[in-house]
Amino acid sequence: MLFTKPSQRFVLLFFAIAALLVAMWSGLVRSGWAWPTLSPWPMAHGPLMIAGFLGTLIGVERAVALNKSWLYAGPVLSAVGGLYYVVGGSSIVGPLLMTLGSFGLVLVFGVILKRHWADYTIVMALGAAAWFVGTLLWLFGKPIFQIVLWWSAFLVLTIVGERLELGRLVRPSRWRKIAWRAAVGVYLLGMLLTLGWLDAGTRLVSLGMVLMAAWLLRYDISRHTVHKTGLPRFVAVSLLGGYVWLGIGGVIGVFTGAVSAGPIYDAFLHTVFVGFVFAMIFGHAAIIFPAVLQLPVQYSDKFYYPLGLLHFSLILRIAGDLAFLRSLRLWGSLLNAVAILAFLGVMGRTIFFGKKE
Repeated sequence: MLFTKPSQRFVLLFFAIAALLVAMWSGLVRSGWAWPTLSPWPMAHGPLMIAGFLGTLIGVERAVALNKSWLYAGPVLSAVGGLYYVVGGSSIVGPLLMTLGSFGLVLVFGVILKRHWADYTIVMALGAAAWFVGTLLWLFGKPIFQIVLWWSAFLVLTIVGERLELGRLVRPSRWRKIAWRAAVGVYLLGMLLTLGWLDAGTRLVSLGMVLMAAWLLRYDISRHTVHKTGLPRFVAVSLLGGYVWLGIGGVIGVFTGAVSAGPIYDAFLHTVFVGFVFAMIFGHAAIIFPAVLQLPVQYSDKFYYPLGLLHFSLILRIAGDLAFLRSLRLWGSLLNAVAILAFLGVMGRTIFFGKKE
């Protein structure tokens, strides 16, 4: 059976990492660094990051958990779509492959919901559906600034759903359930509103982000595991920092509404995509990669160095955006990429050499 072996899954992860590297390079070119590039790389930053990297990674993780070969069709399509862009493709082929890949994840969650219908699986399934809707709108010609919230909803709802799943361990009270359902409800209502009223929808989505961030900071189990040591503490620190960035992004969006480009647009998106999403990736990588590749990851205190750099560099970037200081934004964005590369290096060393840093 295809992809039942870690070596086969490694190929997909290799393509995902390649998409990540090109996405970071193209993002830095878009931010203003005068570096060489090949068309259409600058415009492929978002699609490569969302579909080529994150969509492939999440798709592989889900397929591994369900252990069915056909479920790998989605991440394969996402990875090939990302590869198409990496080698310089610019036709409709890339968007079509990525759209099919996103639909593959919707099918995966169809299987999951059939097996286990619960609040958290519904939230994650809605995240997969948001990715599909956003990519489908992009395929039919909608500009990225009009649909990027659908892509962010894919990641936000996936992460929130995962945290709700773990939250079952502490048996949340009825009030807690009502609070997070209200927060997610506001967020989803805002997403629907963006289809006709982008500015109002963006503000409501942003309010939902603030409410979800507040709920997570108050009730997520990371508030308890942060008092532990080793990997559990590192994971908790990563998550709590990410929740703060989600809230900051929400505050920015509530006050600014929909923007199509410029420093505020950069600040709004990257508080979520870098501050929230990559903090989650840093925190969960030591759990996900061993499950996917069946290779041991030993915790190292050096995991904190790239995490600290990620937060510091994002502070510089957002400060540069909000103060309209271009040089500060440029250096912040560059150090964002350095932090991600540093984390990949530390994680890669622990995986492939199997020894504590």
